[in-house]
Amino acid sequence: MKKLLTVLVSAALTSVSVQAEDTRALQAEARTQIKAFAGALQSTLKQGMESEGAVHAIELCNTEAPVIAEQTSVNGWQVGRTSLKVRNPENQPDAWEREVLQQFEQRKQAGEDLMKLEASATENGEFRFMKAIPTGAACIACHGTELSAPVQARLAELYPQDQARGFNPGDLRGAFTLRKTLE
Repeated sequence: MKKLLTVLVSAALTSVSVQAEDTRALQAEARTQIKAFAGALQSTLKQGMESEGAVHAIELCNTEAPVIAEQTSVNGWQVGRTSLKVRNPENQPDAWEREVLQQFEQRKQAGEDLMKLEASATENGEFRFMKAIPTGAACIACHGTELSAPVQARLAELYPQDQARGFNPGDLRGAFTLRKTLE
Protein backbone atom coordinates (compact mmCIF):
# COMPACT_ATOMS: atom_id res chain seq x y z
CA MET A 1 0.00 0.00 0.00
CA LYS A 2 2.81 2.38 0.93
CA LYS A 3 4.56 1.54 -2.35
CA LEU A 4 1.37 2.26 -4.34
CA LEU A 5 0.92 5.61 -2.56
CA THR A 6 4.54 6.55 -3.34
CA VAL A 7 4.03 5.68 -7.02
CA LEU A 8 0.80 7.72 -7.19
CA VAL A 9 2.38 10.76 -5.50
CA SER A 10 5.43 10.49 -7.77
CA ALA A 11 3.22 10.28 -10.87
CA ALA A 12 1.19 13.30 -9.73
CA LEU A 13 4.33 15.36 -9.10
CA THR A 14 5.72 14.39 -12.50
CA SER A 15 2.44 15.42 -14.13
CA VAL A 16 2.51 18.80 -12.38
CA SER A 17 6.14 19.28 -13.42
CA VAL A 18 5.34 18.44 -17.07
CA GLN A 19 2.32 20.79 -17.01
CA ALA A 20 4.46 23.63 -15.62
CA GLU A 21 7.10 22.96 -18.28
CA ASP A 22 4.41 22.94 -21.00
CA THR A 23 2.99 26.22 -19.65
CA ARG A 24 6.41 27.87 -19.70
CA ALA A 25 6.95 26.71 -23.29
CA LEU A 26 3.54 28.04 -24.34
CA GLN A 27 4.22 31.35 -22.59
CA ALA A 28 7.51 31.65 -24.48
CA GLU A 29 5.74 30.91 -27.77
CA ALA A 30 3.10 33.52 -26.95
CA ARG A 31 5.74 36.15 -26.24
CA THR A 32 7.33 35.38 -29.63
CA GLN A 33 3.96 35.82 -31.35
CA ILE A 34 3.40 39.13 -29.55
CA LYS A 35 6.85 40.38 -30.50
CA ALA A 36 6.14 39.66 -34.18
CA PHE A 37 2.67 41.25 -34.09
CA ALA A 38 3.65 44.28 -32.03
CA GLY A 39 6.79 44.90 -34.08
CA ALA A 40 4.97 44.79 -37.42
CA LEU A 41 2.08 46.91 -36.15
CA GLN A 42 4.33 49.48 -34.51
CA SER A 43 6.48 49.75 -37.63
CA THR A 44 3.42 50.26 -39.84
CA LEU A 45 1.93 52.91 -37.56
CA LYS A 46 5.25 54.71 -37.14
CA GLN A 47 5.73 54.89 -40.90
CA GLY A 48 2.19 56.23 -41.27
CA MET A 49 2.72 58.88 -38.61
CA GLU A 50 6.04 59.96 -40.12
CA SER A 51 4.83 60.05 -43.71
CA GLU A 52 1.36 61.59 -43.43
CA GLY A 53 0.52 62.08 -39.75
CA ALA A 54 -2.01 60.73 -37.29
CA VAL A 55 -4.97 60.62 -39.71
CA HIS A 56 -3.00 58.31 -42.00
CA ALA A 57 -1.93 56.17 -39.03
CA ILE A 58 -5.61 55.75 -38.08
CA GLU A 59 -6.38 54.55 -41.62
CA LEU A 60 -3.46 52.11 -41.47
CA CYS A 61 -4.58 50.82 -38.08
CA ASN A 62 -8.04 50.27 -39.52
CA THR A 63 -6.88 48.38 -42.61
CA GLU A 64 -3.50 46.89 -41.68
CA ALA A 65 -3.88 45.81 -38.03
CA PRO A 66 -6.31 42.98 -38.90
CA VAL A 67 -4.01 41.84 -41.73
CA ILE A 68 -0.97 41.89 -39.45
CA ALA A 69 -2.88 39.96 -36.78
CA GLU A 70 -3.85 37.35 -39.36
CA GLN A 71 -0.29 37.12 -40.73
CA THR A 72 1.17 36.62 -37.25
CA SER A 73 -1.49 34.10 -36.20
CA VAL A 74 0.67 31.10 -37.06
CA ASN A 75 1.46 27.69 -35.57
CA GLY A 76 -2.02 27.37 -34.09
CA TRP A 77 -2.03 30.80 -32.42
CA GLN A 78 -4.77 33.41 -32.74
CA VAL A 79 -3.32 36.86 -32.10
CA GLY A 80 -5.29 39.99 -31.30
CA ARG A 81 -5.72 43.03 -29.08
CA THR A 82 -8.42 44.05 -26.64
CA SER A 83 -9.09 46.74 -24.08
CA LEU A 84 -11.59 47.91 -21.52
CA LYS A 85 -12.06 50.89 -23.88
CA VAL A 86 -12.05 49.50 -27.43
CA ARG A 87 -11.92 51.44 -30.64
CA ASN A 88 -13.07 48.57 -32.84
CA PRO A 89 -16.16 46.79 -31.43
CA GLU A 90 -14.83 43.50 -32.85
CA ASN A 91 -12.07 43.65 -30.22
CA GLN A 92 -14.42 43.55 -27.20
CA PRO A 93 -12.92 41.47 -24.39
CA ASP A 94 -14.58 38.23 -23.39
CA ALA A 95 -15.16 37.48 -19.68
CA TRP A 96 -11.64 36.11 -19.07
CA GLU A 97 -9.97 38.99 -20.93
CA ARG A 98 -12.06 41.57 -19.07
CA GLU A 99 -11.07 40.04 -15.72
CA VAL A 100 -7.38 40.03 -16.68
CA LEU A 101 -7.54 43.64 -17.88
CA GLN A 102 -9.13 44.66 -14.57
CA GLN A 103 -6.38 42.77 -12.71
CA PHE A 104 -3.74 44.51 -14.84
CA GLU A 105 -5.25 47.88 -13.88
CA GLN A 106 -5.23 46.94 -10.18
CA ARG A 107 -1.64 45.70 -10.40
CA LYS A 108 -0.60 48.93 -12.16
CA GLN A 109 -2.27 50.95 -9.39
CA ALA A 110 -0.29 48.87 -6.87
CA GLY A 111 2.94 49.97 -8.57
CA GLU A 112 3.75 47.08 -10.91
CA ASP A 113 5.41 47.89 -14.22
CA LEU A 114 2.90 47.63 -17.08
CA MET A 115 5.62 46.34 -19.40
CA LYS A 116 5.92 43.23 -17.25
CA LEU A 117 2.22 42.41 -16.73
CA GLU A 118 1.20 39.07 -18.20
CA ALA A 119 -1.44 36.45 -17.49
CA SER A 120 -2.10 32.96 -18.78
CA ALA A 121 -4.64 30.21 -18.26
CA THR A 122 -5.65 26.90 -19.72
CA GLU A 123 -9.38 26.44 -20.05
CA ASN A 124 -11.67 24.38 -22.27
CA GLY A 125 -8.73 22.85 -24.14
CA GLU A 126 -7.23 26.23 -24.94
CA PHE A 127 -4.13 28.04 -23.71
CA ARG A 128 -4.78 31.77 -23.25
CA PHE A 129 -2.18 34.47 -22.79
CA MET A 130 -2.37 38.24 -22.33
CA LYS A 131 0.31 40.92 -22.11
CA ALA A 132 -0.44 44.50 -21.10
CA ILE A 133 -0.02 47.35 -23.58
CA PRO A 134 1.03 50.60 -21.92
CA THR A 135 0.04 53.90 -23.54
CA GLY A 136 3.15 55.46 -25.04
CA ALA A 137 3.70 59.11 -25.88
CA ALA A 138 3.11 58.44 -29.59
CA CYS A 139 -0.29 56.87 -28.79
CA ILE A 140 -1.67 60.16 -27.48
CA ALA A 141 -2.18 61.65 -30.97
CA CYS A 142 -5.01 59.16 -31.56
CA HIS A 143 -5.90 57.94 -28.05
CA GLY A 144 -5.29 61.00 -25.86
CA THR A 145 -7.60 63.51 -24.22
CA GLU A 146 -7.10 66.34 -26.71
CA LEU A 147 -7.37 65.11 -30.30
CA SER A 148 -7.03 67.35 -33.34
CA ALA A 149 -10.16 68.07 -35.38
CA PRO A 150 -8.96 65.97 -38.39
CA VAL A 151 -8.20 63.02 -36.08
CA GLN A 152 -11.61 63.30 -34.43
CA ALA A 153 -13.32 63.44 -37.82
CA ARG A 154 -11.49 60.36 -39.16
CA LEU A 155 -12.15 58.41 -35.97
CA ALA A 156 -15.85 59.29 -36.17
CA GLU A 157 -15.90 58.06 -39.77
CA LEU A 158 -14.00 54.80 -39.26
CA TYR A 159 -14.99 54.01 -35.66
CA PRO A 160 -18.37 55.54 -34.81
CA GLN A 161 -18.50 53.60 -31.51
CA ASP A 162 -14.95 54.56 -30.48
CA GLN A 163 -14.28 54.40 -26.73
CA ALA A 164 -10.47 54.41 -26.94
CA ARG A 165 -9.81 58.02 -26.00
CA GLY A 166 -8.78 59.90 -22.89
CA PHE A 167 -5.53 58.04 -22.27
CA ASN A 168 -2.36 59.53 -20.84
CA PRO A 169 1.18 58.18 -21.22
CA GLY A 170 1.65 55.30 -18.82
CA ASP A 171 -2.03 54.30 -18.74
CA LEU A 172 -3.09 50.74 -19.49
CA ARG A 173 -4.15 51.02 -23.14
CA GLY A 174 -5.16 47.37 -23.42
CA ALA A 175 -3.52 44.01 -23.97
CA PHE A 176 -2.34 41.61 -26.59
CA THR A 177 -4.50 38.53 -26.33
CA LEU A 178 -3.61 35.12 -27.71
CA ARG A 179 -5.24 31.71 -27.90
CA LYS A 180 -3.97 28.31 -28.89
CA THR A 181 -6.02 25.12 -29.02
CA LEU A 182 -4.21 22.34 -27.18
CA GLU A 183 -3.97 18.89 -28.67
